[in-house]
Amino acid sequence: MTDDASPDLRASDADRERVAEVLRDALAEGRLDMEEFEDRLEALYKARTYGELTPLTRDLPTAGAAAAPAPVSFTKQPARDGSWAGRIVGGEGSSTGGVAILSGFERKGRWTVPKRFNCFALMGGGEIDLREADFADREVEINCVAIMGGMQVIVPPGVEVVVRGIGIMGGFEHPRDDEPAEPGAPRVIIGGLAFWGGVGVERKVTRAEQKRLKEQRRQEKLERRESRHELLRERREERRRDRGR
Repeated sequence: MTDDASPDLRASDADRERVAEVLRDALAEGRLDMEEFEDRLEALYKARTYGELTPLTRDLPTAGAAAAPAPVSFTKQPARDGSWAGRIVGGEGSSTGGVAILSGFERKGRWTVPKRFNCFALMGGGEIDLREADFADREVEINCVAIMGGMQVIVPPGVEVVVRGIGIMGGFEHPRDDEPAEPGAPRVIIGGLAFWGGVGVERKVTRAEQKRLKEQRRQEKLERRESRHELLRERREERRRDRGR
């Protein structure tokens, strides 16, 4: 779909989903109230053409994107080398929140976590992956409200995590096998409310690091095997010398 696409052309499911993402971001940022969001979302899923999609985001920061939606990309990119200092970038976050109402959202890959990230899930779910993220400040807060829904926060090793959320017939899960923070690592405070829902927090390394560790273990296994073979060869050689005496 292009910017000069005819308003009479039929919109695809992918077009509608990209516009829905713009509306969810606008709700999270306070640009739309819940009633406006629900009205536009209802109109969105009734829309059949580009011309019907365009008015739904015309007054939002991504003006003009409704006819050719182009949301911010949160796909994974190769992990970077360097210290934590290189990941405390200051400024504003690349996304300030996420909303999932009977749906889902995710923030992962190369993105910047703002000082405060607000997310809301109603009978839906969300994934917030910080493993490859930059941070707008040394201390950031992730505020989660999950109502009959769930969210998962993934943090890399070395980051300090503080969980302050309240669970009502639900719960906030602390990361297992927690560990001391690395020097210069950011502090992530996770708060909010889980009502008949849950917010999970876990530590994981990046896929690139998983591959590196797997290759390292493979190399160590090969080295141990070669060492055993070398020891057996030496013993056989010693027995031959003993028999020849």
